[in-house]
Amino acid sequence: MLRIANRLAELGIALPEPSAPVANYVPYTRSGRIVHVSGQLSKGIVGEVRGTVGVDVAPEQAAEGARLCAINLIAQFRAACGGDLDRVTQVLRLGGYVQAGPTFDAIPAVINGASDLMVAVFGEHGRHSRSAVGVYRLPLNYAVEIDAVIEIRA
Repeated sequence: MLRIANRLAELGIALPEPSAPVANYVPYTRSGRIVHVSGQLSKGIVGEVRGTVGVDVAPEQAAEGARLCAINLIAQFRAACGGDLDRVTQVLRLGGYVQAGPTFDAIPAVINGASDLMVAVFGEHGRHSRSAVGVYRLPLNYAVEIDAVIEIRA
């Protein structure tokens, strides 16, 4: 079945090649049916979102950055599933981090950019628990980083 691939095409989303790690870690680990995916940054085929939200990045730009993170996560999901995204049975959790300015507190609204895409792509199986945390700095000055835990079919 190509249900998820078709849904991505309907949404006009082309998945990038999964990003290689920039330090001493792996893109994902698997234990049985559970896959933990390392944090993905707010960059993509169409651009990137760098800077501090509420200072030099608008909340709407940051939400688009979270969406880019989600696209990168889905690319890692595809790699973890041997190319078959229909093996994803549940997006269990997203951990969202926003490089936030001192007065910016709409962190959950930014991470909605990723959460909304997971539901749009995976339907009810994309509904997940999550955290949304404002931080002082993220790697390479990216505005958003998101990691994930998913369950896959054997």
